[in-house]
Amino acid sequence: MYIEVAIPVPLRRLFDYLPPKDATAAAIKPGCRVVVPFGRRQLLGIVTARKQKTDVPAAQLRRILEVPDAEPLLPADILELGRWTATYYHHSTGECLHLALPPRLREHRSAMLQDQALALADDADIELLPARAKRQRELFNFLKASAPLKRAALRDAGFDAALIRKLLDAGIAIEVAAPANTQSAAGEIREPEPAVTLHHEQQLAVDATVAAFGRFQTLLLEGITGSGKTEVYLRCIDACLQRGHSALVLIPEIGLTPQTLARFEKRFPGRVVALHSGLAEGERLRNWQRAANGDAAILLGTRSAVFTPLPGLGLIIIDEEHDASFKAQDGCRYSARDVAVKRGSLNHCPVLLGTATPSLESLKNAMDGRYQWLQLRERAGLAKPPQLSLIDVRDAPLDANISKQLRKGLSDCITAGEQALIFLNRRGFAPALQCNTCGWLADCQHCDARMTVHWRQRRLHCHHCDSRAPLPRACPGCGNPNLMFRGPGTERLEIALKEWFPDTDIIRIDRDTTGRKAAMAESVATIREGRPAILVGTQMLAKGHHFPNVTLVGVIDIDGALFSADLRAAERCGQLLIQVSGRSGRGDKPGRVMIQSRNPEHPALHTLVTRGYPEFARQMLTERRNLHMPPYGFLAAIRADANRLEQAERFLHELRNALSQGTGVNAIGPLPAPMTRKAGRFRAVLLLSARSRRALHSALTPLVYQAEAAKGYSGLNWQVDVDPAELF
Repeated sequence: MYIEVAIPVPLRRLFDYLPPKDATAAAIKPGCRVVVPFGRRQLLGIVTARKQKTDVPAAQLRRILEVPDAEPLLPADILELGRWTATYYHHSTGECLHLALPPRLREHRSAMLQDQALALADDADIELLPARAKRQRELFNFLKASAPLKRAALRDAGFDAALIRKLLDAGIAIEVAAPANTQSAAGEIREPEPAVTLHHEQQLAVDATVAAFGRFQTLLLEGITGSGKTEVYLRCIDACLQRGHSALVLIPEIGLTPQTLARFEKRFPGRVVALHSGLAEGERLRNWQRAANGDAAILLGTRSAVFTPLPGLGLIIIDEEHDASFKAQDGCRYSARDVAVKRGSLNHCPVLLGTATPSLESLKNAMDGRYQWLQLRERAGLAKPPQLSLIDVRDAPLDANISKQLRKGLSDCITAGEQALIFLNRRGFAPALQCNTCGWLADCQHCDARMTVHWRQRRLHCHHCDSRAPLPRACPGCGNPNLMFRGPGTERLEIALKEWFPDTDIIRIDRDTTGRKAAMAESVATIREGRPAILVGTQMLAKGHHFPNVTLVGVIDIDGALFSADLRAAERCGQLLIQVSGRSGRGDKPGRVMIQSRNPEHPALHTLVTRGYPEFARQMLTERRNLHMPPYGFLAAIRADANRLEQAERFLHELRNALSQGTGVNAIGPLPAPMTRKAGRFRAVLLLSARSRRALHSALTPLVYQAEAAKGYSGLNWQVDVDPAELF
């Protein structure tokens, strides 16, 4: 037998190996990790199959060096999901399967943690221990009378590490995931939070989802902001757990994890684990193991959690399914939403997509009957949808980019003892620094972009390549000390608001203020105390948060997204505007939204404000149909970056010339990216469009193999992006 191994290298193929000299192929199971020689390196791969035939000459086959895992870490459904992901996104199978492992297990390390619990093996027998080994027998009896215990608890009971090791080596004891802690700090069992009463539409949504248990069905839950989608999720999960199954919940942002986790923990104490990149490696591994071992019934995670093993998976929920964060922008460019739908198909379980602003793809699937369409048209409790209004700021005097109308609205809100939210999707103090005498601009030396001013740090920072420089005291071109700050940022708004409202809490939430682990949770807790306050933030504040005392939302500078060359820019702008508007009026007080614009007659903006997202989405779908663009067509982008733009474009020209005629696929480009130079690299893109998904993938497959075989392009990188979220 031969062992087929997926190796995390950018080659779209699998590799055959011989088993180690001291092991048979039958002992190496698919899903186990193996250490293999690869060129001059030793890499950690994942076994995908055992084979009786190989196309590789016997003399060229090499042996597996080591098998760290006695049992598979990845079950059959995850292996199949990884292979599908690699095929659909035209990526390396090894790199896709490594997405299913936490970082520690992607390296050559033990799969066990030192603080895991100890339990007796299923076939453990005290008679297997020597009669004179009294302490080993005492430990045996102690474990027999107890639930799995952590090493620390065993040490407290008088059993040292050497004694524990003897039982492990003898196979009498095994390491298992530590049991969930369902106790409070006082040692009392935590009682689940009682469920609230559902309104009619919520109950219909729960009933429809529960009716789909045991089979694959995708359901789109379109609920206006504040309509109680989370309560629908909780009820569906409760029904899933009562049937003995587990549930996977994906959310778009790490910033939403603490509050979402807290709400899930209240309803299901001790049964929820979280997975996201903000966790320490050890904690991430522990949570992954609890999910993979079946010790946690609910997994709450961001994008990559879609690949985590979950025994008995019975329900998948994607919250804010429209969010661009579900689409990976490096490595394998997969969509966690679409991979989750495939996983639901493999596991014969329903997939519930929840959002107030459905993506056009999901909306079309619902309109065509492929997805079951569930709608929540009313807010939960007494809350009413907020009133939206446009403020024309053309030629209007602005102070820190805030109009007189919005400033008065803020003052009235604070006087009434309420909270307001100012939304600006641009962090920092100002997006540009300019000399008004000679016209010098603080450009990034590595990108075709401006450096953003960060006032408190007295620095310039490129948000594209992360390069930094001190804030100059004078223009480096002419020596003028009076430099101009162009445009607003959240930091600049915060400073201005503190001057205008010195006795009011001004709470800024963006990447600069939430870098510390607990910072986001602390800010949310302060807001929920309900004291009069003004919140200033980026899209981190735009979705998922429930702040009952926020009655006013002010939107600054929404116009830029309306005039972007990107296909999805208007759609994302509309979704973001509706999402941030939904933070207002979620309690028993009415809410309002004031949107500043220099283009108040823009058709898309006017439709959003006057007729809402459903009509806006229908107009977008009509435009896409006329252009044969997604979801009425299919796209892929082949991107290349190199030390010279000519090199990247020449590579893409070769691929375009290799595209077979009559395939039903149109090629656009190569085109230089709008930001052609980024981090010192020059970027170009070749776009492929087709009327059918099959035609697009049939054309992509030979192009990918040609790209892998291309020579004479030293230092060039290229990627395939199927169903791109951004064209460039």
